Amino acid sequence: MQQLVETTKEIMARLVGFESLSGEPNLDMIDYIKSYLIGLGVEPMISHDETGEKANLFAVIGPNVDGGVLFNGHTDVVPTLGQDWSQDPFKMIERDGRLIGRGTVDMKGFLACSLAMVPRFQAADLKKPILISFCYDEEIGGFGAPILANDIIERGPKPAVAIVGEPTTMILVSGHKAGLELRTEFTGFAAHASDPRKGVNAVEFAARFINKIIEIANRCSIAPYHDSPFEPPYTTFNIGTLNGGVARNITANACALDWELRPMPGEDGQVILAELQYFVDSELLPLMRAVYPDASVKTAVEADVPGLSADESSPAVQFIRSVTGLNSSEVVSFGTDAGHFDRVGISTIVFGPGSIEQAHKPDEYIELSEISNCLTFMQQVADHLSE
Repeated sequence: MQQLVETTKEIMARLVGFESLSGEPNLDMIDYIKSYLIGLGVEPMISHDETGEKANLFAVIGPNVDGGVLFNGHTDVVPTLGQDWSQDPFKMIERDGRLIGRGTVDMKGFLACSLAMVPRFQAADLKKPILISFCYDEEIGGFGAPILANDIIERGPKPAVAIVGEPTTMILVSGHKAGLELRTEFTGFAAHASDPRKGVNAVEFAARFINKIIEIANRCSIAPYHDSPFEPPYTTFNIGTLNGGVARNITANACALDWELRPMPGEDGQVILAELQYFVDSELLPLMRAVYPDASVKTAVEADVPGLSADESSPAVQFIRSVTGLNSSEVVSFGTDAGHFDRVGISTIVFGPGSIEQAHKPDEYIELSEISNCLTFMQQVADHLSE
């Protein structure tokens, strides 16, 4: 095991060295992974975004049959701008049993474990395949995962279970909320503030829209799901940023609101958006267009992260329990790429090394013991699929 841990550390150091920031090209990191796999005799499959500058990758080890297990992780990391690091965040160091660097816990540690295990997967007498996969831009909306999930379904083989290795300290996470990342833009009309009746103040109408969001949020909060394992046990909203106007003596002709909605599993976020749209059409736009006919309020869904239902009887939950002996599971309120795989018919759970409490912070780290635990688990999966 010690040699395997050392190999994992070497791979992780290479992965951390790629500044694979969300929204930026990741081809250098994908090329490294591709070369590593080809060197082991594994031919990976690649899918790109529409620009060709970002890529997903997946590879199959073992027989080309349905019913295997997919390990998945994302290549992108959050920026370090404005954070007080004690060392270069893109040069991994080891200190006091911890591997420190941007992405070590979220989630290049899991990626490194997957890659380090490939020779062991190859040596196993697998009856069903193990697939390893890597996608782009999870941190800003999960844009790579739906393309990857569809690519796996189209090319095959279709796995029976997907394991998204986000940091859960190797605790089984069976469900999480959905997420809609939204931007609402208000177009008004500028006028001198001495007579605001002649203008359409986009900031003012954005405030009315925000008040409507708060009204719906309050309605959700006073009607929680009493037996729900989620905290909080209701759909939540957040007003992120509001930008508009040019001066205090001019009615604002434009305003943009960035906000989010996290529906409970089973709830349809589109129903809430429809309620807000009705409010816009029936109350805001008539007032705005009475002064300026071209006034508008437009909402765009910039990211749609599907939820993951907390189904204790799902094949993924049952598989993890049969492999590890774990009996308990948890749910989380943050989103992951898991819902994208579940949406295409692959039973999915979230299960990976390290703590989410260390993610996105200065001197981000993962404990070496967590790496060892993850490698042991992956070996257990290989042994299970060889029976």
